[in-house]
Amino acid sequence: MLGLIGIFVALGLLMWLAYSGRSVLISAPIAAVVAAAFSGEPLLAHWTLTYMGAAAGFIAQWFPMFLLGALFGKLMEDSGSITSIAQYLTDRLGTRRTMLSVVLISALVTYGGVSVFVVFFVLVPMARQMFRAADIPGRLLPATVGLGACTFTLSAIPGTPSINNSVPIPYFGTTTFAAPGLGIIAAAVILAVGMWWLHRAEAKARRAGEGYGRAAEPGAPVISKAVRERAASAREFDLAELSASERNPQGPRFTLAIMPLLAVIVTNLLMSLVIFPASDYSFLAEPRWGETSIGAVSGAWSVVIALGVANLTVLAINGRTLPSLRESLDAGANAAALPMMMIASLVGFGAVVVTLPAFSMVRDAVFAFPGGPLVQLAVAVNVLAGLTGTAAGGVAIVLNAFGEDFMRLATEHGIDPQVMHRITTISAGTLDTLPHNGTILLLLQLSGMSHRESYFDLIMTVIVSCIAGLVAVVALASVFGSF
Repeated sequence: MLGLIGIFVALGLLMWLAYSGRSVLISAPIAAVVAAAFSGEPLLAHWTLTYMGAAAGFIAQWFPMFLLGALFGKLMEDSGSITSIAQYLTDRLGTRRTMLSVVLISALVTYGGVSVFVVFFVLVPMARQMFRAADIPGRLLPATVGLGACTFTLSAIPGTPSINNSVPIPYFGTTTFAAPGLGIIAAAVILAVGMWWLHRAEAKARRAGEGYGRAAEPGAPVISKAVRERAASAREFDLAELSASERNPQGPRFTLAIMPLLAVIVTNLLMSLVIFPASDYSFLAEPRWGETSIGAVSGAWSVVIALGVANLTVLAINGRTLPSLRESLDAGANAAALPMMMIASLVGFGAVVVTLPAFSMVRDAVFAFPGGPLVQLAVAVNVLAGLTGTAAGGVAIVLNAFGEDFMRLATEHGIDPQVMHRITTISAGTLDTLPHNGTILLLLQLSGMSHRESYFDLIMTVIVSCIAGLVAVVALASVFGSF
């Protein structure tokens, strides 16, 4: 019992330190040592072997994706491509569809592989101008951007190259296109619920005579150390690097600006569903390659290749017009380092907890939860994503602890692993956006809004809508299986 108490004390300590703005690089090993101490386990061995072994394994597995993803986001920002895409769609949709325009722009660029934080810095200033022109309350801006950038494009739409959609791949032997029909339905539900709430809130504000309101102009963003620390563990881009290079004020025309996004989607699709399945990778079964198979790695490899092709596409189109190519590349590479270390630290914490004798009681509680494997998986990922404040970290901890168990249950119950993958990713994108989450803090700060003014609408568009999509997928998968 003392060991179980230690696990909960360690989780509480981790949450408190994270909420206080302490670096996860410090708080995660401290919490891991506390948990081990309550169980009477060897502290130094857990820190240097269990903790560091799991953290190093996560970095070894996902470093290419973090690096190429951060580079892509920085190059798309500095080339002016995101601005060009946003301006083109804004001109076509007009101010009468302001909120839909902002949602679609955010969704398009994040589905194409651009980091959420990069999207915030480019799009929020433009969205403020659009909201002012349409006389829509500025307090609804964070919820609008959040719906497009932080929900279905990171977890539901098949093929999204987000880290959330990639971490389950080696555990379930799937690809980013797992359960495409279920993913599309989830995305439609999330978008419908979110847009319904935004239109309802706008209509209510207009009836009350509420317009754009105060000048929500925070000026040049100044990111505090605490916000940077929390944000680095929530997403895969270090905020400090956003201002480390110069942006091209004159981006490419829309047809050229969108080509790198299309390159990500098309390349990922071809590699996942055509090229890798038709190729012979039997050599991977050899001991020097870890005795693995192409099914276990092709999903992650497809995303890495897709992001690599996308980076080359950006450079081919904009290489000569980038104000400072070297600074952009350096900033993109540096932007990957801190978030990767933060999430790896959380994975290390989870690895220590999983090895403790008392964790068997936690495992028993998870699999005693009513509703079957799909509900149990959804609840476990939701809870860990909420506690850690990071979707990717929550998924990695849950699957490290229960991945083999859920695969065994999937086999016993005849559940397609693709369903497990899709439910995992959607579950990760719900409670990870609690008030202390770095993504939420940054979005509110850039929008010039407070939690009191805007967080309730964020709850409806980035949490309730995703839970609705998750419930729909669990219900459909329980009846029809994977499609």
